[in-house]
Amino acid sequence: MLCTQHKLKGPSDDELSTFAVLRRVYIERDEVKQIASILQRGDRIHLFRVGSLIFHAIGQLLPSQMANFHSATAIFPVGYEATRIYWSTRVPNKRCRYRCRISEDDGRPLFEVRVLEHGMEDLQYRDPTPEGIWDRVVEQVAKLREESSMLKLFTEHIKGEEMYGLTIHAVMRITESLPGVENCQNYQFRYGRHPLMELPLMINPTGCARSEPKVPTHCKRPHTLNSTSVSKAYQSTFTGELNTPYSKQFVHSKSSQYRRLKTEWKNNVYLARSRIQGLGLYAAKDLEKHTMVIEYIGTVIRNEVANRREKIYESQNRGIYMFRINNEQVIDATLTGGPARYVNHSCAPNCVAEVVTFDKEDKIIIISSRRIPKGEELTYDYQFDFEDDQHKIPCHCGAWNCRKWMN
Repeated sequence: MLCTQHKLKGPSDDELSTFAVLRRVYIERDEVKQIASILQRGDRIHLFRVGSLIFHAIGQLLPSQMANFHSATAIFPVGYEATRIYWSTRVPNKRCRYRCRISEDDGRPLFEVRVLEHGMEDLQYRDPTPEGIWDRVVEQVAKLREESSMLKLFTEHIKGEEMYGLTIHAVMRITESLPGVENCQNYQFRYGRHPLMELPLMINPTGCARSEPKVPTHCKRPHTLNSTSVSKAYQSTFTGELNTPYSKQFVHSKSSQYRRLKTEWKNNVYLARSRIQGLGLYAAKDLEKHTMVIEYIGTVIRNEVANRREKIYESQNRGIYMFRINNEQVIDATLTGGPARYVNHSCAPNCVAEVVTFDKEDKIIIISSRRIPKGEELTYDYQFDFEDDQHKIPCHCGAWNCRKWMN
């Protein structure tokens, strides 16, 4: 840009007539990838908005809630939160925020809406169905608009589940990816689970049989913290015995195998629904016998810390993902873990979990005990202690030699 005194004589291609700059802007159009990236952050700061709905949290569903917490068109996760921006019931031609939440009341869903309006007292609505709440809200809005000689509101086209945001495409993709929702028998699935929707563990209590939460019909104890029974391969790692078929390979090339595992494990496995329980880990390619498949990673903590964290997780109704390394240390994968936590139990496993030392550090490696074809689910024997009938955990592996109980 030049002032009038220094303006070039005649036309010039270098002269700018405006400060506006035309530039190319690239937009990420993969909606599923965007939603998955938001969910995997695991906090309330990063939200997404679809029209007049602001999504806050997806919540969770326990096995005992699957039968009652859904309809033919929507799933009702406990802890679901969203905000709907809609017309006020008290001031004409003005919008306000309706904070929607789903909780549990005596084994049935309870829908709650809190009306947030600047300068006014909050209103609270509760009802066993979303239609019960929004019918009342819409009726009051329609009456107020009629009294104010405003355009008529056609209430018959407003649905409670839609106002809650439960039938919005982005939200449905998330709810249909919740672990265990395949047990919602009356629900008509539209998208199904997406592999990118790997939800945070605090809302994924049934992702693996090892971390099944305490519910009235299915109780478990934290065997990973108290168990003293380990596999033979596990014991040989600490005793120095080389009597297992896996030890020979580790002695000769364990360092090179581990380095290769760190760079190629993503090509070995993928996450999908398990016929055993919840989510499971599957072979993404043919895996030869004695192959290091994946490492069980997490935060290494002492026994005392593990016991404290266990109580905290149970009070928060979170799934517990812990794996004992030795008598003093435990790997806690509840908040910071990898896909190996989804490997389910089987009485006829195709893998073993072995503790191997690399660079003076103990690592838990999932190793194939036989050749595994592409698409087969990875499993290993949890080797829990035998307990009394009160604390028995049923086994659903379906193997020909199934013991019926995991402990």
